Amino acid sequence: MTASTLTYALGSLVLLGYTLCLIYILGYSIMQWDLLLLFLRKKHLLTAPQRSQNTNNTHTDLPFVTVQLPIYNERHVVGRLIDAVAALDYPTDRFEIQVLDDSTDETTEILRERIRHHRQRGIDIQLIRRPTRTGYKAGALQYGLQRAKGSYIAIFDADFIPQSDFLRRVIPHFHDPSIAVVQTRWAHLNEDHSLLTKLQAFQLNNHFYVEQSGRYLGNLFLQFNGTAGIWRKKAILDAGGWQWDTLTEDLDLSYRAQLKGWKIRYLPWVGTPAELPVEMNSFKAQQYRWIKGGAETARKILPLLWHAPLPLRTKLHASFHLLSNFIFVVILLAGILSIPMMFVWELFPMLKPLYSIFIISLLVVIAVYFVANVLHAWRHKPLYTSLVRFLWMFPTFLSLSMGMSVHNTIAVLRGIQRQSSPFIRTPKLNISQTQTIKPSPYLRPSLPSSTYLEFLLAALFTAGALLNALRQDWSLLYFHGMLAMGFTTIALYSWQHYRIIKRFHAQNIQYA
Repeated sequence: MTASTLTYALGSLVLLGYTLCLIYILGYSIMQWDLLLLFLRKKHLLTAPQRSQNTNNTHTDLPFVTVQLPIYNERHVVGRLIDAVAALDYPTDRFEIQVLDDSTDETTEILRERIRHHRQRGIDIQLIRRPTRTGYKAGALQYGLQRAKGSYIAIFDADFIPQSDFLRRVIPHFHDPSIAVVQTRWAHLNEDHSLLTKLQAFQLNNHFYVEQSGRYLGNLFLQFNGTAGIWRKKAILDAGGWQWDTLTEDLDLSYRAQLKGWKIRYLPWVGTPAELPVEMNSFKAQQYRWIKGGAETARKILPLLWHAPLPLRTKLHASFHLLSNFIFVVILLAGILSIPMMFVWELFPMLKPLYSIFIISLLVVIAVYFVANVLHAWRHKPLYTSLVRFLWMFPTFLSLSMGMSVHNTIAVLRGIQRQSSPFIRTPKLNISQTQTIKPSPYLRPSLPSSTYLEFLLAALFTAGALLNALRQDWSLLYFHGMLAMGFTTIALYSWQHYRIIKRFHAQNIQYA
């Protein structure tokens, strides 16, 4: 084989791999576009009913509800959670609160004090502790389910603060006996705390305004998000109960229930506030759990999905939903292949203009995030302010999402391989908009190993962008620049927060 033949063979392989990555991204974008169109065409069906229609139930009409609070070492936030749930505007003889506590620290004593206080007020609230933490959150929920008196199960994670009228607004939507769960939208307690929290809210707004709404309106499969929703107990049992063979027990149960014929109701007008992670490595731990669990669930559910008697459109959307985190694998691979692509274009110059079609993917993502944030999440802000905010937030979000691709790719690959890993909770610190990161025993001075790869790739793509500029090759300059900025920012944030927490521990600073 001559050198010229070998060059063309290698160039063809790189071109094929790069093209397949772009095709996958385009397919993912088409699914997002379809959800956006469903949302825009039918969003009038999501109009909130008048309060008088969903809150004026008579006492005898209200079903008994069990409120489950899965807790593990949450001393900073359990007080506000217990107080908020105890203040639910619902007859005290029509609901019970199960505090499913697996804690190993002083959280348990805080819980006992708050529970004692509310029991004296007539609230049916009990502390439930298991002999072992088998199954982590899913195990705790299943353990409590076996003791639950309610025919409906409301679930709140420790970082959520439900509004007092939550039960009265949500319970009426179980009028259809085929509804398994009613999910509400996540709102954000500390969105403006930092760039990190702003970008998390930016992404979550897309999920809760466009994706969840579009899937619901299109009669497609959607998911219970693990918290801020109410399940019909019968549906949980019929679907096989809570299982802990994946890290995303919520996504798993959602699909098992829908494959059994149950439906999920989504209420975007009911916002349930929650605290966003303020520290990069805690955020990474949360992403790792979600993404690895998503890959585990995809491996478990996809064969069942494709053997089910469902419309092709439903199967396609559900597949892209279950495989949504594979987009990080594809972005990372496309980024790495884009470096040799600078030279491959010289071998196939006639093909280069054809690749402009893939700009559609970027335009779709812009449209989806614009609708979710500017037209909905920020609709109460002046339009000019929202537009300016979007113009800097979107490219920043896109760049940092690319920067998370190494960390998230590792999570996907480990999920596919079924590598066992513990359920690592995301520390909640009860931090307001203006506070800095506080010392906490829950923040450990550990640096994800992926951080070193992020620094390495930051250097690689910076060199790639410089080479683009020197060669006057503008086609990949923007892509390499975004990748360089994303990996640099993620790596520096990880390192900075690691150093801050390491200093807390070195100085033995106690949480105030």
